[in-house]
Amino acid sequence: MSSAPVIDSITRRAATGSLRVSGIRKTFGADAVLRGADLRVAAGKTLALLGPSGCGKTTLLRIIAGLESADAGSVALGESELVGRSTNVPAERRGIGMVFQEPALFPHLTVADNVGFGLSRAERRGPRVHESLALVGLDHLADRRPQTLSGGQQQRVALARALAPRPNAVLLDEPFSSLDAPLRAELRVEVRGLLADLGTTAIFVTHDREEALLMGDEVAVMLDGLIEQQGSAVELYDLPCSRSVAEFVGDANLLCGVASGRMADTLIGRVPLSEPAAGTVDVMVRPERVVLSPGGEAVVEGFEFYGHDVAYALRLPCGARLRALELGPPRFSRGDVLTPTYDGDPTVAFTADGCPAVASSFER
Repeated sequence: MSSAPVIDSITRRAATGSLRVSGIRKTFGADAVLRGADLRVAAGKTLALLGPSGCGKTTLLRIIAGLESADAGSVALGESELVGRSTNVPAERRGIGMVFQEPALFPHLTVADNVGFGLSRAERRGPRVHESLALVGLDHLADRRPQTLSGGQQQRVALARALAPRPNAVLLDEPFSSLDAPLRAELRVEVRGLLADLGTTAIFVTHDREEALLMGDEVAVMLDGLIEQQGSAVELYDLPCSRSVAEFVGDANLLCGVASGRMADTLIGRVPLSEPAAGTVDVMVRPERVVLSPGGEAVVEGFEFYGHDVAYALRLPCGARLRALELGPPRFSRGDVLTPTYDGDPTVAFTADGCPAVASSFER
């Protein structure tokens, strides 16, 4: 999408600054949409904000951008407080660009005029518009109208418009949600690289867990108006802080087990734990960490072949269900009996959420 010479030619502010969000609350009528949200985005890094529809992601972004007011809490960018007890900097003075779910381009303006819409007259006359379009690989379409562009090209124009004022931070609110899968995959790789090359502090909102793991230097999971956990993609996937995060970040088996120190006996054998535990627990096992061997008592109830891998649905002797993932074509069929075991790094265990007769199953 972009090239190093174009990026190097752009005069940017020396540092974009870190973004700090603390205790943001927002209520609409009787609905508490944000209940004390906290975020930290390091200068020049991209945070992927992951959460289901209605959890408050867009509201939080609009408060950061200055398009919505907060009931309580603070927002700071670099050394500047944007939102505070007695502070509410107007949106146009925050130095924050925003890309929405829909491009929202003016149909009566050219691509160049859309990109330059928020710039001063002097900036529109200079190289700023051309440079911004060059960043997204569309400088050759400057004189076109938005309606003559594809959906992907329109979102590139929207991104160029957000970058044209040389913002200190960029907020992207599910910008690829309306695009088909191949184009979405292409654009997110391009945008991820562009933001990194520019060194722009950014928040990328999505409800797609694969997209979040790809786009973010860090990932924050938002559930019911709160940030449940923030960290690297590996931390959130391998060491989630709760059942909710474990299940939202990726497919997760939660197996009843009995823990002693850093080991737990489960229905698929012994599983190492990342932290010491004791007594009855629920052990998180990702499907790809389950190894399947012919023979045993686990029954294949079905499978889904995706081309590059296959997911098996198994029923264990106690009636519990287990999901296992293998690379390559299917090796087993419905009705086959197998032995599942664990092969992976130490995983997390949660306080048991109802494991009837678990202890007796391990005592046999």
